[in-house]
Amino acid sequence: MGERNIYTPFELLQADMSDWDPRPQVYFFFEIIQIREGSGFRTVNNNRFPYQKGSLFLFTPRDCRGFEEETPTRFVSVRFSEMFVGLSRSAQEKARIGEWLRQLEYLFFYHNRQEQLLIRQPDDCKMMMALICNMMDEYEKKPPYYQENLQHYVSLLLNIVARNVAEDTNIAGTEDEAPLISRMIGYIRQHIYHPELLKQEHLAKMFNLSLNYIGEYFKKQTGESLQQFIIHHKLNLVQLRVKYSDLTISEIADELGFTDESHMSRLFKKYHGMTPAAYRKEEINNGNDMAGKKIHRNISIFQK
Repeated sequence: MGERNIYTPFELLQADMSDWDPRPQVYFFFEIIQIREGSGFRTVNNNRFPYQKGSLFLFTPRDCRGFEEETPTRFVSVRFSEMFVGLSRSAQEKARIGEWLRQLEYLFFYHNRQEQLLIRQPDDCKMMMALICNMMDEYEKKPPYYQENLQHYVSLLLNIVARNVAEDTNIAGTEDEAPLISRMIGYIRQHIYHPELLKQEHLAKMFNLSLNYIGEYFKKQTGESLQQFIIHHKLNLVQLRVKYSDLTISEIADELGFTDESHMSRLFKKYHGMTPAAYRKEEINNGNDMAGKKIHRNISIFQK
């Protein structure tokens, strides 16, 4: 099993599957694929799903993916690194980055990775196809501000995907027939930025449980206390922001409702073995090492 990375922030290509390596490989970037022609199967993390003309799907970093072509297949691939959308150029873009990161939360933490990601609404499929066509036009012609436009197109695509993931996992609504613990977890995730809504008193009233029993019930169902679950989930979001944005550690702490930066850093180190700042530095160094290997490999090929 191989690995693949991209060494530019964004790539867009059209290709025939017959010209592509179909073997499952681990990819270290985001990829949105639209099938233009053909049919077959795609494999995602050892799961096998059919595809056909018009199919749209998204892969996230570290997914192992491949294809089994049944009829001649042509596709469009939109590939981008996390920094392509997450890197701000001005203070005014901080709000947009926050929205982008919240989209990623659905894709990284909420979606069941053992199932295929479906774009269920026909209107959503049509919208995504139109956006990809516009992206191809921008990418090929490269008019002024095309990079900024591509960023916005990618954000729109991810917003549609996140909406469909949210519907799949019942986060967009709390259905009465869903198990109580699933509704509680969905509610906590949905309101993670509103600590006043995550207090035990509020949750007990919300889910019709006694204040004395709600903590016992949650731990029995999940294996960890309510407070531990909330902290773990927040620290997952810290990790996402540290890795995939240029927000400062202080800005991240403020957004997620920690007392201050030092409080967040202490908790992060307790669970991850290093501070957020050290984690960011390590990720940057890892990225530089991978880019260096790519440059060395290109030089070696050229010398041959």
